[in-house]
Amino acid sequence: MTFALPATALAQGVWKCEIDGQTRYTDRPCPDRGASLSPQRLQANVADAPRPPASGAAPVVTAAKPTATEPPANVCPSSTELRDMETRASSTSLSTEARQFMVDEIRRARQCAKGQGRYTEADWRISREAQAAQSSNSGAYEARLRAEGMHSAADPEEGTRIARQREQETAAQTQAARRAWREQQRQRNAPGSP
Repeated sequence: MTFALPATALAQGVWKCEIDGQTRYTDRPCPDRGASLSPQRLQANVADAPRPPASGAAPVVTAAKPTATEPPANVCPSSTELRDMETRASSTSLSTEARQFMVDEIRRARQCAKGQGRYTEADWRISREAQAAQSSNSGAYEARLRAEGMHSAADPEEGTRIARQREQETAAQTQAARRAWREQQRQRNAPGSP
């Protein structure tokens, strides 16, 4: 992957930052973790161009040098961790939303094991924190949102599914609010109501 930066950005410096489990490039120092990138690392990868052959000589073909920027290996939960997730998902003390989140996390872990998405250890740390938060009364919803944001970044297909799920939830909440409003109006307009 190559990207172009204006010359002013190269002169000022570029930082590679890890923000909320995502890698971001910025012209300002990172707030938490990150590293300054040298201008040489920001240059596009260019293969050595073949030199013109001497008169009468056969053309020399040079092979492009392999790049060392392979994408990182996909890190996924172990089979033991997956079994633990399944056990927690079957807990009767979890709310319906928390149980559904756990089922989704199990599905995402299985998708990861099949090669879907690009996850890091830091990504699954966010997932573990969100799973642990599901058994508490405070912070469970926010933890789910953080984990879903991480999954959306690591796996675009999962991000699309999460966005559709959010749209459906919003539509269902809107319909429920309309029904409640109509019921209030009906009761207010009923004969004998104050």
